[in-house]
Amino acid sequence: MIQFGMRGHDICPKGPLTQVLDSFEALGIEHIQLAPGKSFSDYDFSAGHYSTGLGWYLGRELAARHLHVAVLGCYINPASPDPDTREKAILRFIDHLRYAKRIGADMVGTETGRFSADFSVTPATRTEECYQTVLESFRRIVRAAEQIGVTVGVEGVFDHTLYNPKMMKRFLDDIDSENVEVILDAVNLIPPEAEFDPDMQTRIIAEAFELYGRRISVLHLKDFVFEGSRQLYRHPGEGHFHYPALMQQIRNGKPGIIGLLENSTPDLYRRDCEYLKNQL
Repeated sequence: MIQFGMRGHDICPKGPLTQVLDSFEALGIEHIQLAPGKSFSDYDFSAGHYSTGLGWYLGRELAARHLHVAVLGCYINPASPDPDTREKAILRFIDHLRYAKRIGADMVGTETGRFSADFSVTPATRTEECYQTVLESFRRIVRAAEQIGVTVGVEGVFDHTLYNPKMMKRFLDDIDSENVEVILDAVNLIPPEAEFDPDMQTRIIAEAFELYGRRISVLHLKDFVFEGSRQLYRHPGEGHFHYPALMQQIRNGKPGIIGLLENSTPDLYRRDCEYLKNQL
């Protein structure tokens, strides 16, 4: 079984907090990925604006609508070569850890970024310097998470710092904290050369579960095609992702996991879920 959910900013445009949460409730959805800065127009969630009062208020409004935040999204670039940009990103993430505590979110999630100021793809992302920069950023973040008592969710991507399962395993070993869990977006781990190679996709996914399956606690679900080296999102079943490789691992070891659909829409959400249920 997979418990399905969706990203909040895929459900409706950015707007007033209560209006947006009403839209989530109207869809009949229970589990959400919430990125406050992408969803709410009437409050500032940038670094330095946190207050326990706003956290309490948001938590109350979520609970009133029976909405569970599986991932509180705070997607930063912890690999940025610019120290000032990186510092602001770290502080914003730590503020989101405090919000997570107040609203009962399972984790605060992010990808691990690229070694470029404008977030462009660059070979420098695969250097040791980039990895050490990310490690330094996360050591501060994880120290705060341990003190606050919340979880950091980390997501690997084929053209980011943690670009394959081995790099994720190295990171988890180096950080050495039970306050870090993995958001598995299996599509994001598939490089261009594996687009039409289901065997290679199967090996990549199996390696992720073999190396750190215990730490995988939530899924991102979608499909993909490549345009050159650029990965484009598609609805489940409309791309080249080899779902049997993922679903076998879920059946064997992660029953009941929450799977958050990415780039879905309110009118196609039920259809996407039905496709994924059939795959499982």
